[in-house]
Amino acid sequence: MLTFEDVQAAAKRIEGAAHRTPVLTSRTLNERVGAEVFLKAENFQRIGAFKFRGAFNAVSRLSTDQLARGVAAYSSGNHAQAVALAASLAGTSSVILMPDDAPPTKVAATRGYGAEVVTYDRYTGDRAAIAQQLATDRGVTLIPPYDHYDVMAGQGTVALELIEEVGPLSALLVPIGGGGLMAGCATAATALSPGIRMIGVEPAAGDDTARSLAAGERVEIGVPRTIADGQAIPIPGELTFAINQQLLDSVELVSDDEIRTAMAFAFERLKIVLEPSGASALAALLAGRIQGRPERIGVVLSGGNVGLERFLELLG
Repeated sequence: MLTFEDVQAAAKRIEGAAHRTPVLTSRTLNERVGAEVFLKAENFQRIGAFKFRGAFNAVSRLSTDQLARGVAAYSSGNHAQAVALAASLAGTSSVILMPDDAPPTKVAATRGYGAEVVTYDRYTGDRAAIAQQLATDRGVTLIPPYDHYDVMAGQGTVALELIEEVGPLSALLVPIGGGGLMAGCATAATALSPGIRMIGVEPAAGDDTARSLAAGERVEIGVPRTIADGQAIPIPGELTFAINQQLLDSVELVSDDEIRTAMAFAFERLKIVLEPSGASALAALLAGRIQGRPERIGVVLSGGNVGLERFLELLG
């Protein structure tokens, strides 16, 4: 199992490399939801998303021999950029498997950090299997996007920083894709803020974690077709689900239109840009999905990697 001490150790490793992102508040948002809300703005993290935390922590744990050979990863965009940058900072090479319909801005950024990009069809190919074969063929170390303890520990520093800054919370809303961000954040938050409600948020079209929790085992769905590309995962991670099954209190679902509404609110009221996945937890709050009237709510805004054309297309 992942431990709070693992998250604390990760915080020390990433210090000075990762940004300590700001916590935003909004009187308008507080009045609208009837609670004090604290928004952890990971759109201001390096590479524009929380993923850099886990990627840098994982790369920093590699041996000298592993670093000499290089790393591989698979991702729709944010983990791709994160591993590419972490590898570059560590002085090693990276090869990244990305879907052929990944957002062009994310592909360009990944290449910009020095990675070699290999593409595949996300609707017909098994990305984990393809990436593992690629890593084996190249003799490099594969760093998965979420199903890896060092990655989860790094992501958990999001909640660690948030609660250190604002104090105990009644509830914490976290976007769920593969489950690594939630697993890390839940491990940290439940240790720092006993009694906190851990609430995951998924796009309605990609409710694999919600279904899995209801079934008591991992359930695979078709590759979700949703604007939240970072959460378009067909099945929860094996390691992440084991943790989330124990620590999650509930999972709320949001529609693509509700995500668009949250993106617009963030732009107009908070003056920030969020990608669809980065806005999903805020969407659940704005849509009134959180029951029981928690008084102090944390929300993870997980990323802001969306190009201008795509942003206008989504909100125009």
